[in-house]
Amino acid sequence: MDILIVDDETVIREGIQRTLQNRFPEHRVHLAANAEQAVTLLRSHPIHIVLTDILMPGMTGLELMNMSRSRHPHVKWVVISAYSEFTYAQEAVRLGAKDYLLKPIGKEVLIEMISKLSEEVTRDTELIEEAELLKANRKYLQEAVFQRFAQGLDTGRIDMGPFMEQHPYFHLIMVKMETDKPVFLENFIIENVLLELIERYGKGFVTVHDSKSLLGLVTLPEGGFLTLLVDELRSHLVKYLKVPFQMMSSELIDCFQAVPAEVQRMRQASTTQVYEHHASGSDRSIEVALQYIRTHYHADLSLEKVASIVYLNSVYFSQLFKQKTGQGFKEYVIHLRLEQAKQLLMNPKLKLADVAERIGYHDMRHFSQVFRKKYGVTPSEYRQENAGDKLDKYVSRE
Repeated sequence: MDILIVDDETVIREGIQRTLQNRFPEHRVHLAANAEQAVTLLRSHPIHIVLTDILMPGMTGLELMNMSRSRHPHVKWVVISAYSEFTYAQEAVRLGAKDYLLKPIGKEVLIEMISKLSEEVTRDTELIEEAELLKANRKYLQEAVFQRFAQGLDTGRIDMGPFMEQHPYFHLIMVKMETDKPVFLENFIIENVLLELIERYGKGFVTVHDSKSLLGLVTLPEGGFLTLLVDELRSHLVKYLKVPFQMMSSELIDCFQAVPAEVQRMRQASTTQVYEHHASGSDRSIEVALQYIRTHYHADLSLEKVASIVYLNSVYFSQLFKQKTGQGFKEYVIHLRLEQAKQLLMNPKLKLADVAERIGYHDMRHFSQVFRKKYGVTPSEYRQENAGDKLDKYVSRE
């Protein structure tokens, strides 16, 4: 426990200090010669009890007490004075002083008073810790219930009334990550940044929606703008996250029962929404994919299969592929196959069906249609017209 002694008389300060340290060596005793020093110590140490003289140069002990009560509500105040004037004692009691002692203070009186206050501090600390634990448990219960409710799952007999009373209208914010690695740190970053912004812009909470998504609920004050919160959230996540992510938000919701449907809408929107491309290793993933495509263009090359080879979600892979290559996945594969077909068609020993099969087309008719659409001639016409090493006559018409 920390005790602060405030008195402009050195002999008084040090005398009280010696008595307390001899009788209560487990306590920490701090000394201040005036109110200014006392304020500094109150701010820098977890003071539990303050013994303050009344009449000191500058600010009086009663003024110090009055000024400090709101910032340090749990401090126990004891006023000491050389004057037994009733007005001083009356004002000290009005300000919440636990005791009023007259100088010179007897050792036994001081020890008895500190012993009594120590017991009060211990009881208060336990009550505060219990209250904080109850508050934390209520917070976790609230988030767990909301998580189930948002997913459309049964919440049993838990009354949702308190939720609706606290948030008669609100917005939802979903942050979804794209990665195959564990995201414990990323979850922590998103939860803390989003919660800090929610508390700064309004009120609400954040809950884990699934293994890679977090859901925030925020009630903004009248005139508040969700876009400001979302933009700031995006700038922080771009800076701190090392995985691709999406952000989705709802319009103003004034019916709590609409939450599950709105969450489902945002999840559906995420399948087509562009990811924030700030993932380390994205370029390397596309390089690996291109290398695989070039060596397996004759095999089954579905978007889903190639995305799985580089451990990316197919939607994100599709977006990233186009961003890095300037072409869609299907467009790129078709172009690569048909360019290879043009080379193979120069070999008169290969049948058209062989050419088609070597580039991944098992249906000759389909191969011919795709070739003609891209180059304006059929494979047979291309072969006939390019006999004699005229390979550069036909170029893509796309």
